[in-house]
Amino acid sequence: MSQRRMRSWLPSLRPVATVARTHTDAPEYSMDPRPEEDGAPAMEDSVVDAAVYVDGRRRPGRPDDLARLRDLVPQQPGAMAWIDLHQPSDTQLLAAAEQFGLHELAVEDAIVAHQRPKLERYDDTLFVVLRSARYLDYAEEVRFGEIHLFVGTDFVLTVRHGQAPDLSTVRRRLEDDPDLLKLGPEAVLYAVLDAVVDGYAPVVAGLQNDIDEIETQVFNRDPRVSRRIYELSREVIEFQRAARPLLGILADLEAGFDKYGTGEELQRHLRDVADHATTVAERVDGFRQLLNSILAVNATLVSQAQNEEMKHLTEASYAQSEEVKKISSWAAILFAPTVVGGIYGMNFDFMPEVHWRYGYPMAVGLMVAVSVALYAIFKRRGWL
Repeated sequence: MSQRRMRSWLPSLRPVATVARTHTDAPEYSMDPRPEEDGAPAMEDSVVDAAVYVDGRRRPGRPDDLARLRDLVPQQPGAMAWIDLHQPSDTQLLAAAEQFGLHELAVEDAIVAHQRPKLERYDDTLFVVLRSARYLDYAEEVRFGEIHLFVGTDFVLTVRHGQAPDLSTVRRRLEDDPDLLKLGPEAVLYAVLDAVVDGYAPVVAGLQNDIDEIETQVFNRDPRVSRRIYELSREVIEFQRAARPLLGILADLEAGFDKYGTGEELQRHLRDVADHATTVAERVDGFRQLLNSILAVNATLVSQAQNEEMKHLTEASYAQSEEVKKISSWAAILFAPTVVGGIYGMNFDFMPEVHWRYGYPMAVGLMVAVSVALYAIFKRRGWL
């Protein structure tokens, strides 16, 4: 592998942005390089751990700097260096790239960060981007981190951003299994992949629990459930973007088993990770479809509730109308005798039928006749 080739392209990288970024934990925000801080710390300040392994066993001590560590590897057959960096500055990443002869495009991706999960090969170095996830039960949300791996023939450089998991547990696991670790840098790649995929299991369980709660809310007609469905749908989509590309990464690794001489034992381990990743991807796909169905059911139930409310309002309006009809009918019936009585109650001297002998019976009969006629008419029309 070509060494020290970094010096030829370092000036070609676009200048580091001076404007501070926001929302550093979201992959789709700023694609500008991270701002360079005044007085950037030394390379070793971002090194979480660094060691040389020979035949799967860690050499005692820790080199003073990365240059010393890089020089130790060629001196020992079967040796491998593993350096873990956490949120290094741009200068620190460029220094590491110079030590290990990394390709400029891969280094630029690591500087920019916020990359989609992917696997790319630059000569004899693999560049892998993974997105980790963890479920926060108290907030009912998923937090994502990012891990970049540079896997060479005799070294592994891991760069972690954001809420990426601590790889010290992965390192201890491999150090406790020298037979696996002596398989080389690809064994480290497998262990990191396995840790990321295993970290998806609590997320899947948390999302499943949220969906179960949402189903209960939907059928209980909780008015807040629509917002929760929307927010959870966003979480599932983001999780799907992190988990599904792993299938392509693992398929590409499997396609290169024969070409790059991957050992049989390591092949079995990577296939096991692929099985788990497939299960996660299928569950997440199912979550997305289920949430779409729940949203449709909720919309239907809301529509039914609105229809029922409109029905109740219509029935109340109809009942009120019936009452108004009855009141109006009786008012008309009672108004007719009042008119007749009012006419006969006008005490003019020259008024027809005032001194008539049958005037009173006729007035009363007219009142009764008009009232009965109005009652019959209103009854026929259903107003009474």
